[in-house]
Amino acid sequence: MALPVLHHAWKSSASRRVRLCLAEKGVRFESVLVDLTRGEHHTPEYLKKNPLGVIPLLVLEDGRALFESGTICEYLDETIPDPPLRPEGAYDRATMRNWIRHVDGLIGNLIIFNWKHSIAKVASQWSDAELAEKLRSIPSKERQEAWLRAARKPYTEDEQAEARRKLVALLDRMEEMLGSGGGWLIGGRYSIADIAVVPFVKRIEEEIAPDEVSQAKHPRVHDWWQRLQARPAFKVARIESFYD
Repeated sequence: MALPVLHHAWKSSASRRVRLCLAEKGVRFESVLVDLTRGEHHTPEYLKKNPLGVIPLLVLEDGRALFESGTICEYLDETIPDPPLRPEGAYDRATMRNWIRHVDGLIGNLIIFNWKHSIAKVASQWSDAELAEKLRSIPSKERQEAWLRAARKPYTEDEQAEARRKLVALLDRMEEMLGSGGGWLIGGRYSIADIAVVPFVKRIEEEIAPDEVSQAKHPRVHDWWQRLQARPAFKVARIESFYD
């Protein structure tokens, strides 16, 4: 029997979300690693499957493709209802979707810290001609700018400080949400809302602002993070150190 095929990268934030959702559902899949520094997600073959040229990409057993991590996670929960990963009730589900949009809007701030350890090191060595060729293959102007910054215009200390401030504000908002009871972000139970923010909290704790994910600064987030990491799916999904 054919398995779904996940095109992903171990350190990709969106890939980590989908792997965690797949692990929670107990779904076996074929793993296809995509080398971002070589632009494998910008090849004509890949763009036929995902015209946005991003990862992850989930190719279903029947050959149809899905992209955007939030969309993939909701599809998995609709088609594999046990265990449920969305809140009960229309209002809480709508709140979950708004939360995911809010978190997605902060991804540029995470890229500032993530790409300097991987893509920037490679891109800075490209010649101007090589860089121009790479940029031509990227379908999104926003992503073209991000790659140009990684290759030629490293983010300043002020820009990094502002990105850090916005990511710490995400923890502030989580702290408030977790105060509503139940120990999870929405509806009192673990859901895609919690999965959506896992890659952010992992990197904040690891490098960006480690002292903020603490009992002293954000006690509810600290408790939430300990319980989330203890879930068996967390290990299966390989949400590991960004430096490994």
